[in-house]
Amino acid sequence: MNRRQFLGAAGMTALGIPFWAGLLPETLWGKLPSGIKITSLKTFVVHLGTVNWVFVKIYTNEGVAGLGEGSVTSKEATVAAAIQEQERMIVGKDPTKIEMLWQAMYRWPRWRGGPVLNSAISAVEIALWDILGKLLDAPLYRLLGGASRDRIRLYVHGGGSTPETAAQAIHKAKEQGYNALKTGPLVADEETIRRPWDLKRAVAVLEAMRRAAGDQFDILIDAHGLLNPVMAMEYANAVAPYRPMFLEEPIQPEDLDMLQWLGNHTNVPLATGERLFTKFGFKDLISRHLVSYVQPDVVHAGGISECKKIAAMAEANFIDVALHNPQSLVSTLASLHIDACTPNCVIQETTGRRPDWVLDLFNGGDISIQHGYAELPDKPGLGGDLNERVAAAHPYQPVNRPAMRFEDGSVMDH
Repeated sequence: MNRRQFLGAAGMTALGIPFWAGLLPETLWGKLPSGIKITSLKTFVVHLGTVNWVFVKIYTNEGVAGLGEGSVTSKEATVAAAIQEQERMIVGKDPTKIEMLWQAMYRWPRWRGGPVLNSAISAVEIALWDILGKLLDAPLYRLLGGASRDRIRLYVHGGGSTPETAAQAIHKAKEQGYNALKTGPLVADEETIRRPWDLKRAVAVLEAMRRAAGDQFDILIDAHGLLNPVMAMEYANAVAPYRPMFLEEPIQPEDLDMLQWLGNHTNVPLATGERLFTKFGFKDLISRHLVSYVQPDVVHAGGISECKKIAAMAEANFIDVALHNPQSLVSTLASLHIDACTPNCVIQETTGRRPDWVLDLFNGGDISIQHGYAELPDKPGLGGDLNERVAAAHPYQPVNRPAMRFEDGSVMDH
């Protein structure tokens, strides 16, 4: 940018026009209609088997609508109500003032934090970015700095309860073109964790997976918070010879000192972050270098801009990012846009094949995967849309999550 361009951009900011507008080619900036306003928003809760997805559409007076997601497992109806409450904060406002609206939703209500409130803000923020991309006829990552890579590495889920079935999961992933797979430690029998747990069996399963995978394949492990610190230490040290890429959520996220203790007692790379929110929730985790990978979830952590900020904090501390993403295509697309323009986003979670009607739910929208890598999104905005008719055909149904217990009947984390 030359001096004249910089001064022009600064002058636009003084007039209340977003700073980035001055950095866009004039042909793009000219596409933004003056006087555009948010007119309303609408939430949709869609049932899929054992989960419910929560979406929001934000409508404008220019006929352009944006799509976002705020799915929170077991709190779907609550987060839908929290999203709806944002309507009074944003109606009548310019949807392209994304940062200002985020700050208003986060700071004005005074009470903030937690999965429900932050997921509601995330859903709205994603939809606002979708509107901006559609107005400018550009994929979101191009508005976030442009591509930092040519394609995005993916991993799939898989595993088994025996060495044989676990090895089969590796072979299946390889046949599909992937070179990374995430599994879990074999801790529970159905919904019961026994003490002492069968560490030897859990290690045998991972050993079989490594034999099937060979050396040019990454195995990731998601403990899902099921292990207490001592169990996590025992397991991490026992599987270290099989070179897991990382051990995710080895313990519960509340105690960073205990996470530091675990890191001091194992050489296995650690990862966490799906249940942390905003840059404030990641600050100490990153500044203390407690993990090798941070895992914000764009649907929970505050949205697209907030995940970019978290990733920048991690980059400054030489920590990589592996975005958490067990939700729908909306979450996946939002994550891929962040991955595309963020240099330390090194691998992306994907959930694999969904029922055929899910393609109809997103009007045939999907991501292009070649040899275990996602192509960069190429459609305007987020790159997907919600078919309201199909959404209505799969209404909300309450879902009970697994009731994890120890053998004596006491309640265990999940």
